[in-house]
Amino acid sequence: MPYPSGAPSSADPLGPYVDLQSVPRWRRLTAHPFIERMRLAVAFDYIAVSGLDIDGYRFGQAASIDSDFPPAFLDAYAADGLFTSDPFVLAAKGGSDGIVIESEIWKTHEPGQRLLYLTRTFKVQNRTLFPVMRNEIMYGSVCFTRSTPFDEDELNFLSLVAGPIHTTVTEPLMKRFATGEMKLSKGELACLWQASRGLTSEEIATATGYQQETVNSYIKSAVKKLGCSNRTQAIAEAIRRRIIP
Repeated sequence: MPYPSGAPSSADPLGPYVDLQSVPRWRRLTAHPFIERMRLAVAFDYIAVSGLDIDGYRFGQAASIDSDFPPAFLDAYAADGLFTSDPFVLAAKGGSDGIVIESEIWKTHEPGQRLLYLTRTFKVQNRTLFPVMRNEIMYGSVCFTRSTPFDEDELNFLSLVAGPIHTTVTEPLMKRFATGEMKLSKGELACLWQASRGLTSEEIATATGYQQETVNSYIKSAVKKLGCSNRTQAIAEAIRRRIIP
């Protein structure tokens, strides 16, 4: 599919989309202020932020990517199906929780001629990928490229900021669509939000007008949908995913 040239020109770039399925999988990342600040600390040429912490959209499924890579590179990369054969991507999808460095991977897994041609032609060089994890699950990544390799201090810094970069870039999508994708109801969200304020089930019932049994049922259901084992974990997870403030 052609690479979108950018977000729709409106105050709310997600306005035209009704759900996550309608949002383009590949999105052009342009002049993001947080990323530009990080670029001042460690210079890099291009960046790609991949994956969402939602079933079907995690890293490796090519379902959610924000990138400022050259559009022609991405068009050709996608058209040739290189996601399925690129040693760099395959190494990252292998479940490693460490930094994936292109030059290290290519020492033992030679890239195809087409991939070499594209990376050289469009100067997408020294791809370096940092996984973004939740417990043992790698749901996202941040990939940087530069004409010269990153040194150890730069790698350490990028490792520290990869998570915040991923969170910042994907926050609009998560805030708008994550609730619907996880099928959380208004009642479940309301009870979870009240619980995050430290209220007991009895107090939540008073605040919301629900019966106490209903409150407990809603919270129990929310805990399950968020993949957690108790109320406290569910609250922390909902805050982390930007589902509740």
